[in-house]
Amino acid sequence: MAWLLVIAAALLEIVWALALDRSDGFTRPGPAAVGVIAAALSFVLLAFALRVLPVGTAYAVWIGLGALGVALAGILILGESASAARLVCLFLILIGVVGLRLLEG
Repeated sequence: MAWLLVIAAALLEIVWALALDRSDGFTRPGPAAVGVIAAALSFVLLAFALRVLPVGTAYAVWIGLGALGVALAGILILGESASAARLVCLFLILIGVVGLRLLEG
């Protein structure tokens, strides 16, 4: 259950990062509010997961999945670069996240 909370928190991290990008420096209240609320919920879910999981592992997975998701959204939705080097680095993040999860049990 704790791992599901970390995954949900990471998904919310993706939401808040994209919403804050759309908020144009907090000048657009709708996306800014979505970003702030999603960030708060992400922190809360992570905090609940930390009741069971070690902080180093849970935090690394949370950040890794969030970063991976935001980068992929940038490529797929926002038209950012999808160079081979960038994709390899994102794959390495994924391998690290999976490794941490498998090693933690």
